[in-house]
Amino acid sequence: MVEIFLRTLPFFAIIGLGYGAGRTRFFTPEATAYLTKFVFYFALSAMLFRFASGLSLEQLFNGRLIAGYLCGTAIVYGIATAIGYWRGLDVPTTAIEAQCAAIGNVGFLGIPMLAILLGTDAVGPVILVLATDLIVFSSLIVILVHAGRDGQLTLGTLRTISIGLIKNPMIVSITLGLLWSALKLPMPAPFSDFLTTLGAAATPGALFAIGASLAVKSAERYRIAGWLSFCKLILHPLFVAIGVLVLFPLDTFTATVVISASALPVAGNVYMLAQHYGIAPHRVSSAILFSTAASIFTVPVIIAWASAP
Repeated sequence: MVEIFLRTLPFFAIIGLGYGAGRTRFFTPEATAYLTKFVFYFALSAMLFRFASGLSLEQLFNGRLIAGYLCGTAIVYGIATAIGYWRGLDVPTTAIEAQCAAIGNVGFLGIPMLAILLGTDAVGPVILVLATDLIVFSSLIVILVHAGRDGQLTLGTLRTISIGLIKNPMIVSITLGLLWSALKLPMPAPFSDFLTTLGAAATPGALFAIGASLAVKSAERYRIAGWLSFCKLILHPLFVAIGVLVLFPLDTFTATVVISASALPVAGNVYMLAQHYGIAPHRVSSAILFSTAASIFTVPVIIAWASAP
């Protein structure tokens, strides 16, 4: 476990560096926003396209992985939802809290870190986890928020979901990469070098952007943030482990990758959703801050446990 902790430490050190730059205002919120946009639309997209273009749909798609991950994530989502209703929260706020409890930072943190820690063979399962989060749970939160506010599911809501998925650069880059692979198109050396060089900026850029964005996050509702962080860092990998080891058993390596991906802290895009809809943004902000800080210690433990023979 100490070895894994030391291997994950550089990733969190870059997050800390970004946090320091943001706190000292050396890196302004505006600069952070532009760095995030660069990583999201360019560097990470290049990395995902390059990885996906080297995979076939048969290699990527794994029904047991999706089923096991969905079962584990749905249980945690359900627990957070039940606790939210018990506390008297409305549907939109409960949905936002459930999203914090079950959706991790797979895109910005998971793909770069797990590809290095566990090897390039981990990329396929991590991409599938990311795609499941984006397609299933990003759609679910929009449905719950609109249904909770409007009292019904409208065509406008479905249109919003569809447009959001079509315009998401991570989904677009994965789809285009798989299409490139399916058509067996050649990868010219200059194009490959271009993707490799641009994609190499994704790891440090994403980690630095995570840290810089945390610098402007507020820490309120400590008990709720602690509860949501516990759900995300402990309960989520625990129930996903049951899903991929007991309910829908996977091979040891794939199960390790999926469990490790589920151990990541709360995703930053949950805050964007909360801010966009005006639903408990400070609560989400605290959950992201707490879970990211605690994950320095919990993620190595989960990875070490999952990868133990």
